[in-house]
Amino acid sequence: MDQDVVQRVKSDPDYHKLVAKRSRFGWILTWSMMVVYYGFTLLCAFDKEFMGSRIGEGAMTWAIPLGVFVILFTVVVTAIYVRRANGEYDALTDAIKARAAKGEKVAA
Repeated sequence: MDQDVVQRVKSDPDYHKLVAKRSRFGWILTWSMMVVYYGFTLLCAFDKEFMGSRIGEGAMTWAIPLGVFVILFTVVVTAIYVRRANGEYDALTDAIKARAAKGEKVAA
């Protein structure tokens, strides 16, 4: 890649804004997923009595709905990220690319 284009992109304030927003949001979603996933795993490892206890009079235990929750939470977190990436992040990326392609100098 042409070094001039790289420097224009790196000096663009929208680029720094994009990197900061995407990183911060990515870490929030990562940590929330880790809490849910490892919370479920820790419950399975250290509270077997709870996970094996039945819900009501049926045969279903708490492990089943909690496991389904982990799967659904993963889908929801992915959908949230994709929605934000396709909206906010793509708009910033397109603006950065357009300015870099035109050779515009952006004041910092």
